[in-house]
Amino acid sequence: MTNQSVTYKIAQPYAEALLSAVKDLNIIDQNQAEILYLSNLLSESRELRNFLSNPLIVSSLKKDLLKELLVNNINDSLLKFLLVLVDRRRISLLDVIIEKYLELAYALESTTLVEISTAIVLTESQKNALSEKLKIMTNSKKIKLQFNIDTSLIGGFVAKIGSKIIDTSISGKLRNMAFYLSSV
Repeated sequence: MTNQSVTYKIAQPYAEALLSAVKDLNIIDQNQAEILYLSNLLSESRELRNFLSNPLIVSSLKKDLLKELLVNNINDSLLKFLLVLVDRRRISLLDVIIEKYLELAYALESTTLVEISTAIVLTESQKNALSEKLKIMTNSKKIKLQFNIDTSLIGGFVAKIGSKIIDTSISGKLRNMAFYLSSV
């Protein structure tokens, strides 16, 4: 079993517990927005991620920092959940727990999460057209698009839907052409 699959196995029950708690409180939409806020905060601050995942830093300091940073930005149940993760020494898995939570929440509301990498920023009409095409392809009621800019793609886009990858980028086509030419 790979290290990543072990991490996902550990994260799954925590994500399920959080979803169950917010379902009981009927705050799934609010919690989802706050989870995305927390995810953005972690992705923007390497120092925060390193601080939380450092096993040499005592739990009380981590809890104090989380309370100070998040007390006015997230609901009490999510903050308590984060404090439990600190107590159980699982706060270093927060990124994976968030990922699993979002998968479960989107599945609950029939939303498909699609990661899109493009060479340039798409216009709103392009995003809407892409979203409509992806709804048809995936038979989903809703599509949640997450965009990344990757200038190495040259043009086009790469869409990741679960384990499926749709590569319409120019660099992908060049890579395929090079592979084809080298195998001839």
